[in-house]
Amino acid sequence: MKKESLILALDQGTTSSRAILFDHEGQPVQQAQQEFSQNFPRPGWVEHDPEEIWNSQLEVMREVLGTRNEAAVEAIGITNQRETTLVWERESGQPLGPAIVWQDRRTAAHCRKMKEDGLADLFRERTGLILDPYFSGTKLAWILDHHEGARDRARRGELLFGTVDTWLLWKLTGGRVHATDASNASRTLMMNIGSGVWDDELLEILDIPKAMLPEIRNSSEVLGKTQAEGIPAGIPVSGMAGDQQAALFGQACFTPGMVKNTYGTGCFTLVQTGAKRIESRSRLLTTVAWKINDQTEYALEGSVFVAGAVIQW
Repeated sequence: MKKESLILALDQGTTSSRAILFDHEGQPVQQAQQEFSQNFPRPGWVEHDPEEIWNSQLEVMREVLGTRNEAAVEAIGITNQRETTLVWERESGQPLGPAIVWQDRRTAAHCRKMKEDGLADLFRERTGLILDPYFSGTKLAWILDHHEGARDRARRGELLFGTVDTWLLWKLTGGRVHATDASNASRTLMMNIGSGVWDDELLEILDIPKAMLPEIRNSSEVLGKTQAEGIPAGIPVSGMAGDQQAALFGQACFTPGMVKNTYGTGCFTLVQTGAKRIESRSRLLTTVAWKINDQTEYALEGSVFVAGAVIQW
């Protein structure tokens, strides 16, 4: 009898966590999904509980793995809601507070001030993004501003920042790996989209200590191995990409000019542009599509923040 060989995909979305087991023909053989809490403490504010994100993802992983032979799972891939911003303690792994969700608008005044200071073109040139509360940079600055001593702790390396991919990887590896991939890093307002590294000048403007930022890795490589309670140990975490870039890849948009449109919590159009960065004349975002074998490919993106969410509402 042929040995079962499976890939476990984790899809951590804005309103639910999902796990799907795929066979080597790309066919789903088992899946589970679990919704989690959406918190709106003030108008325009949207928060998630980082531990609830992890626990919901852990539960659906356990459900699909069930009684299967743990040796059958060859690799894990992560795709995630982007821009959502988390900070946690390196030593304890405890979150500093709620995750600030990509939809959250609390840093609108900060973005407006930076525009008034003439910084919009600099951020656009370096990151491919517009100055908007959507992205992680000003959310992270807000967290550091609103927790006493947080910035000093971050400078000492005691606090870590991550988007949801980084948080899941940290938890899956038992706190051994603090990393993100280029597609997620490109959504933070802090990564230089040309060089693929954290931009020191932008970090200085935002007053973000570099010591708290994750290592930027390829979208497809072995990032670490599982070592978390309740799941089999030693499974390679072998891929990571933001949800919209993962959808672009999953729809086989490998050639420049190919387009995907997806309808979820929000609605997102991405146009693959290959190795060429294209600056939009229509306020589309320039973003990393993926980085594979140290080669970066790019995309143009248009976003509608509320799609399926309005039906849910």
